[in-house]
Amino acid sequence: MKRIDLNSDVGESFGPYKKGEDEGLLPYVTSANVACGFHSGDPSVMRKTVGLAVSGGVALGAHPGFSDLMGFGRRELGIGVREIEDIVVYQIGALAGVALAQNAQLQHVKPHGALYNMAARDRAVADAVARAILAVDDSLILFGLSGSLLLDAGEAAGLRTAAEVFADRAYLSDGSLVPRDQPDAVIVDPTEVRERALRLVEDGSVVTQGGDVLEVRRDTICIHGDTPAAGELAAGVRSSLENAGIQVISLNTRT
Repeated sequence: MKRIDLNSDVGESFGPYKKGEDEGLLPYVTSANVACGFHSGDPSVMRKTVGLAVSGGVALGAHPGFSDLMGFGRRELGIGVREIEDIVVYQIGALAGVALAQNAQLQHVKPHGALYNMAARDRAVADAVARAILAVDDSLILFGLSGSLLLDAGEAAGLRTAAEVFADRAYLSDGSLVPRDQPDAVIVDPTEVRERALRLVEDGSVVTQGGDVLEVRRDTICIHGDTPAAGELAAGVRSSLENAGIQVISLNTRT
């Protein structure tokens, strides 16, 4: 039986500002990437999000990003690799403490936004992220873009890694994601998202924006929490996968 983890980026509201639909999304995913207060989120949102995930049996992961609320962590910041290592350590520690207060533990770490994309192509940034995770807890799983330098860095550091693919994002032929400022970068059609998810799991491939067929390693599929109607998309993807005989299960619960 084929198995896959279904993850989403959540906890991205802060203060009076609401972003995403965590309550409608978390019942359908198996792993939650919780914002840690830098690109979004705050202590109260973190506590609420962790509680929702724990009550639903969803595995917890830290989602560290650049300190950039105005840009939602999607702008590349010119900071050094030591500072990148420090901010990742800080954010993992913050979420781990919130989880511990609710008798829970973290399963994984997935960098957010610009940090994720930089680590995918820049080995020095990738190594900094891997070192940070290793310093906090070497049992944590590193989520990274399939085929990226981030996975290479994690494996070189001795971390367990999970290759991530995306059902709601368009791909370029080099395996990177189409930048969000380009047309059709985010896929919102429910049928297309379901079909892409099934193809990714069953065939290990995705059709790029240019029409090429790209083969990918896939351990976890992401539905972004801020994609329109994310809860409905996640529900449809999970139903389609399970109807095809695919087990949707978090990475740490696999035997």
